[in-house]
Amino acid sequence: MSLKILQLAAAVENSDEFNEARLLLLLKAAAGKDEIAKPLEGIMKLAKMDFLLRYPNMLVRALNVIGESKKSALAAAAAIPEQDRDTIEARMIRFRFGPWDPRYRRWLSILVAKQLAVVYREGRTVKIQLSKNGMALSEQLAEAEAFKPLAERAKVVNSAVGNMPSSKITAFVYKIAPEIINMKWGNAIEL
Repeated sequence: MSLKILQLAAAVENSDEFNEARLLLLLKAAAGKDEIAKPLEGIMKLAKMDFLLRYPNMLVRALNVIGESKKSALAAAAAIPEQDRDTIEARMIRFRFGPWDPRYRRWLSILVAKQLAVVYREGRTVKIQLSKNGMALSEQLAEAEAFKPLAERAKVVNSAVGNMPSSKITAFVYKIAPEIINMKWGNAIEL
């Protein structure tokens, strides 16, 4: 692998804009079809769903397990191109409650500052909701050729685990990727 490719990969990994775009697409997938976007419940749930989006090989594993009871999941797994399965959009670290990236709060703050999302508490739950501007931008991103595969995978992630509570997604991730359990906290997840 050339140094230029490594430098480009590092630039994408550290690009706030790319990570914000990915989160917008994930929030769009979770928003539903109503005029007012449905909020996603919890930063940890966002992180766990984002894990499946960032690690396509883990999404394929998840879909294959789900496919045992839901045949459409097997079709979704087969639709993920082979060359995409071994890519990692951006690495995450092993955290106590599952995969995590310490930049989520920063990215959400940027999305709020850009008036693309609203973050609020309802009881003890943090809710993340696309604003009208965020919905419009996420729709534009989803139509852009460079983001179409990511937008489609975000829909698949939401369809697969979007209705699960965060704790159930954690258990599910550990079931499909038991090797994460033995990884040291704070280390990058290499799968």
